[in-house]
Amino acid sequence: MNAHRHEAEGNGAVATPRLLGPAEIRDLAQLLDVTPTKKLGQNFVHDANTVRRIVQTAGVVRGETVLEIGPGLGSLTLGLLEAGASVVAVEIDRRLAEQLPHTVRIMQPGTELAVVHDDALRVTELPREPVRLVANLPYNVSVPVLLHLLEHFPSLRSGIVMVQAEVGHRLAAEPGSKVYGAPSAKAAWYGRWRIAGQVSRMVFWPVPNVDSVLVGFERGDAPGTDAERAATFAIIDSAFQQRRKMLRQALSGVLGGSSAAATAVLARAEIDPESRGEQLTVDDFLRIARAR
Repeated sequence: MNAHRHEAEGNGAVATPRLLGPAEIRDLAQLLDVTPTKKLGQNFVHDANTVRRIVQTAGVVRGETVLEIGPGLGSLTLGLLEAGASVVAVEIDRRLAEQLPHTVRIMQPGTELAVVHDDALRVTELPREPVRLVANLPYNVSVPVLLHLLEHFPSLRSGIVMVQAEVGHRLAAEPGSKVYGAPSAKAAWYGRWRIAGQVSRMVFWPVPNVDSVLVGFERGDAPGTDAERAATFAIIDSAFQQRRKMLRQALSGVLGGSSAAATAVLARAEIDPESRGEQLTVDDFLRIARAR
């Protein structure tokens, strides 16, 4: 890898840039013969200012363990390490997973990185317990990945993720919103979500054909048990698969097999059987699960 040494201001000393820019991204991609694929949702960030903004927005604290999903060529990884974090990075692409430690040794020697070559949707163990999630998530699997990580890693207390704008607004939506849906209700099980900023398309290579946003979350106390979560999520799925139908119809399949049986359960949960899924909070869905 060409580290693109440049003259430091003031004394003429040679310094190595700590973060990746467009030239380093091109060098690495050529070195590894990497062509970003839509299948893996790969869009690499090449703007150092955007990287530092994400790290700052996430509130990364020196010495803490941060989980990154899909580090790619290492843009965000280097930003997290620059802030003093210990990074655990999960990468599905073997070439990228094998290269990342070498890139870090060149750009930021002496920092703490552990790379896990695995699918983020399958990983259930990590070498260290992360307290924060900071990631540029692959667009095609961002919601399943988030829900999987929050389920399996209770040590995660907060995070900032970059996702497709449409997905981000769904995650942060409140009941009654036009974009409130199953991702919104399921995410709310784990805590509070917010839109934390917009991201220009031009900071990515290749330039995506969708807008991106930063979504932040703060984990709260789970409203129920793991078994209740599974039951609640099944009800949420049914409610939004037929979101135009009233709940007594949409939930008939999971609440007794008939509209009458569903109406009885909804009555016990004190939920209007003529309401629709987009009107209910995650606590409302949990009450339905408990009333079955």
